[in-house]
Amino acid sequence: MAKGVNKVFLLGNVGKDPEIRATAGGMTVASFSLATADRQKDAQGNWADKTEWHNIVCFQRTAEVVRDYVKKGSQILIEGKIQTRSWDDKTSGEKKYKTEILCNELTLLGGKPAGEGASAGGYSKSNTASYDQRTPSSQPDYADVGITDDDIPF
Repeated sequence: MAKGVNKVFLLGNVGKDPEIRATAGGMTVASFSLATADRQKDAQGNWADKTEWHNIVCFQRTAEVVRDYVKKGSQILIEGKIQTRSWDDKTSGEKKYKTEILCNELTLLGGKPAGEGASAGGYSKSNTASYDQRTPSSQPDYADVGITDDDIPF
């Protein structure tokens, strides 16, 4: 089977203040909902917004940025992948499912949320900042390869 692509880009507003927790190993995890809106014409030809809600999960440094800078109403851009988890409900025995976006990169957009004073916040001066939590791809290590006079171009 060929390799697939699982990549998501979402631009929207945070629905409620993020929930921050730590795993047993000490890793910071942030969870929050993100609203995206799509504008469509209804049967009468009027424009109507349709809101879609997404469950976002951030880890490590990105979760710390969420903890420090993201609040209800913040506009952000998320790059990540879709994951669906399943479990058996302890009370009913039913199989439950939850679809989440695992955040690889977070970009803070816009200014401070309404109602915050000039001293509050911490957004960058340009009002955008990007935090990438993907692990760097492994680069070949040439430390053990010797360089000879033939390798020098001059």
